[in-house]
This record gives sequence, C-alpha cells and structure tokens, in this order.
Amino acid sequence: MPKNKTHSGSKKRFKITGSGKVLRERAGKRHLLEHKPSTLTRRLSGNAEMAPGDAKKIKKLLGK
Repeated sequence: MPKNKTHSGSKKRFKITGSGKVLRERAGKRHLLEHKPSTLTRRLSGNAEMAPGDAKKIKKLLGK
C-alpha cells in the first residue's frame, strides 16, 4: 500500500503545535509595506490560530 504524501504547499504555510492547534501567518505583510500604516503592519505580525473548520482540512493535508 503506498504512503500518503504531505501537501508541500501546506507544510510551508502552516505549523501544528504540540497540543494540536494549527498556526498560520497573517496575510498582507509580504510586500507594498511602504504605504501601509505601521499600526497595520504591527497588527499583522505574529501567528494566528486557524478556525476549527479550516484546521481540520489543513491537518488532513499535512497527514496529521
């Protein structure tokens, strides 16, 4: 029986914590930052937890 492969796009974007939560980066902090206010860029920094419905799908893609 062949093994299931991890979705390579997902493994670059998401991280699963020890307790099983799925963490993601916030969108909008990659480029064109010069015209965005500092308050916005600070708010977008750090990781966010995935919504429960989406987290289930991500775990399946990561083979967890």
